[in-house]
Amino acid sequence: MNSDKKSLVIYFSHTGENYMKDGIRNINKGNTEVVAEFIRKITNCDLFKIEPLKSYPYNYSECCNVAKEELNNNRRPELVNYLDNIDNYDVIYVGNPVWWGYPPMVIYTQLEKLNWDGKIVMPFTTHEGSGLANSVSEIKKIALGADVKEGLAIFGSDVNNSKSIIENWIKQNNML
Repeated sequence: MNSDKKSLVIYFSHTGENYMKDGIRNINKGNTEVVAEFIRKITNCDLFKIEPLKSYPYNYSECCNVAKEELNNNRRPELVNYLDNIDNYDVIYVGNPVWWGYPPMVIYTQLEKLNWDGKIVMPFTTHEGSGLANSVSEIKKIALGADVKEGLAIFGSDVNNSKSIIENWIKQNNML
């Protein structure tokens, strides 16, 4: 990637109880945040963390119930802060966990407020078996006018050892 292109990671990540390969575990840093920070280290990009005004529950089952209710009712939870525009960026990495086969609804809250025309979008997910699920197709619906590249799915249980996988994905898409 030419050094004159500026990049940003927009992501949502959940801490607390998370479903992992070995069952429900408490994590102090969300899996998607770990990936976002690797992307920052690799590309020297900016980060924007999506934070809901009302935090998702710590408890895994309660969080699942809230996430399912938001999805079923097409809710857009309010955010602590909103990114007003992405005008100064050429490449936007969009990251989220996969909940019920879709990005969490807080992703929609933020992404729908932005003008995507002419941007390159690099979607990524963290999951425990669903891969990208509907994340890329949903981002394509929102990011009208953008060139949405092939997404990257990383098992949440494996995020801490995923830096080389992330770097290869970035290189394969000519972003380095």
